[in-house]
Amino acid sequence: QLHLTISEKNELTRNLEMVQNQLQEKESEIKREISEYKDRLLQAEKEHQDALTEANQKNEVEIEACHEKISSLEHFISSQKLEIEHLKSNKEQLNNSLREANQALGELQKNKVR
Repeated sequence: QLHLTISEKNELTRNLEMVQNQLQEKESEIKREISEYKDRLLQAEKEHQDALTEANQKNEVEIEACHEKISSLEHFISSQKLEIEHLKSNKEQLNNSLREANQALGELQKNKVR
């Protein structure tokens, strides 16, 4: 009976060691997979951050170009307004000159008739 019990104990001990070895192997495999996933996650985060930084820089350049274009258009509009005011002033002067010329012509025609 003792011999049988010792034999069973030895068998159970071997089985226990085998299960423990399998668990250690599985734990090592899981740790390796976790490490790989962490590395892949870090790489993905870095690529995402790089893409975000690049997009932000591109947007900043485009925004600056838009600001410059707006400034240029504002300057153009301002110069066009000044030109319009100048043309209105010239038109008013020409209208006054025309009115004076018509009055003088009317006076001359009256004098001619007399």
